[in-house]
Amino acid sequence: MTKTALLSVSDKTGIVDFAQSLHQLGIKLLSTGGTAKLLADAGLPVTEVADMTGFPEMLDGRVKTLHPNVHGGLLARRDVPEHMVALAAHGINTIDILVVNLYPFEATVAKAGCTLEDAIENIDIGGPAMVRSAAKNWRDVAVLTDAAQYADVLAQLKATGEVAISTKFALSVAAFNRISNYDGAISDYLSSINTDGSHARYGSQSNGRFVKVQDLRYGENPHQDAAFYRDLHPAPGSIVTAVQLQGKELSYNNIADADAAWECVKSFEGCACVIVKHANPCGVATGDSPQAAYSKALQTDPTSAFGGIVAFNRPVDAATMEAVTKLFVEVLIAPDFDADALELLKKKVNVRALKIALPKSDSHQGAKGGKTAWEQGRNARDVKRVGSGLLMQSSDNHELTLADLKVVTTKQPTPQQLQDLLFAWSVAKYVKSNAIVYCRDGMTLGVGAGQMSRIDSAKIASIKAENAGLVLLDSVVASDAFFPFRDGLDVVVDAGASCVIQPGGSVRDDEVIAAANERGVAMVFTGVRHFRH
Repeated sequence: MTKTALLSVSDKTGIVDFAQSLHQLGIKLLSTGGTAKLLADAGLPVTEVADMTGFPEMLDGRVKTLHPNVHGGLLARRDVPEHMVALAAHGINTIDILVVNLYPFEATVAKAGCTLEDAIENIDIGGPAMVRSAAKNWRDVAVLTDAAQYADVLAQLKATGEVAISTKFALSVAAFNRISNYDGAISDYLSSINTDGSHARYGSQSNGRFVKVQDLRYGENPHQDAAFYRDLHPAPGSIVTAVQLQGKELSYNNIADADAAWECVKSFEGCACVIVKHANPCGVATGDSPQAAYSKALQTDPTSAFGGIVAFNRPVDAATMEAVTKLFVEVLIAPDFDADALELLKKKVNVRALKIALPKSDSHQGAKGGKTAWEQGRNARDVKRVGSGLLMQSSDNHELTLADLKVVTTKQPTPQQLQDLLFAWSVAKYVKSNAIVYCRDGMTLGVGAGQMSRIDSAKIASIKAENAGLVLLDSVVASDAFFPFRDGLDVVVDAGASCVIQPGGSVRDDEVIAAANERGVAMVFTGVRHFRH
């Protein structure tokens, strides 16, 4: 029978009710400091650890549970006679349940103005030591590190007087994961501190912490196995927060393409639709309604759209659903679906429908709105695996405004062209480099992606527009990086573009600007590029 529980928590959520239930089951309560006072004030009979160890808390509470009477009671194996004889010889009682949550280190360092001293004082020592002892001896000790675990443990104690061995093992795994995450957070923070007290942008060590969402049938190809993990603390409105409403299980490629589509569509303030195939947008448009946006996006490349991912940044209604389900799509994504749309969707049982809540409505203000990348539902950093290593960079969260544009040609863009230039630039950001995107009236006309030559991307984009029956005359074109020679500019102007947006920064900028003036087109520089590999 379970006889003794030690409770020492920083977060007091639910602890009094849990302790009352333990007491009602005849379980003796041990506790420390503030937790002990809270339980005593609630009228519960509780023994302070200091009374049990015969040694007072000291050093402002830094030392209180680091004692053989505590760790002996947690670590002794009940099935090893020598362990039990040693406990008896030293007057140590076993501890059957340990309830510990740790000093709020992560919350402390997340606060603006947190000092190194604040951080150090919120590094828990005794708590993790007890958790490790209990988790190591999981067959004999149930270790709880989260209030969400209380109800299940209580139910088992009430039913049988014991915590099931399978539950103890699961609690042990959760406990070691919590310690790993806690130590990782401490390491990340301290590794980013310079000797002068300033913070390095990238620390001397990085500790990734991810939680498995699901196993996948296979990876990019059937001979590869795969699983899907999320950040320990995922950003709101990111792909890992999606709720799948129906359809087949998501594949590795589905998730990768869905993420590309969702990241692109949520970057637009107006009602937008994005269609993605093999990680590249093959159709993007804005419209007065989701149906209108979809109709325009589909026109860009209806051939590639077949079997693609369709994403909206507005709730999908029945009219939009009826239009979308005429096409074979792998995944459909939106912030919501109305009831009539869901009824229509049920007829397409294999379509994977994902519901993802958008970040708050002011998220498009970016840095000017005072929000972090996380609050905007974006990754703060991107990582890429290389052989036995990791490349890490800040995410490409740059947002362009009209004020950022520098007109470098004699001819000035019209107000409508300026809006289309911003639209084209937003799309190019999500197209694999080398990227060339033709647009007009808030829709893509041709997309050239991932070619080794920028000229080839430009030619492919114009061919795709021609194949879709779209005219590039008076279109705007976005290039994700500068034109190194005038030949790239000539290709897009020959195709019909009358306005160009590009980063600038080539040693031959003057040559390209002169070519634009010669051809009678407007050109603006952004000062930033959008390579996407």
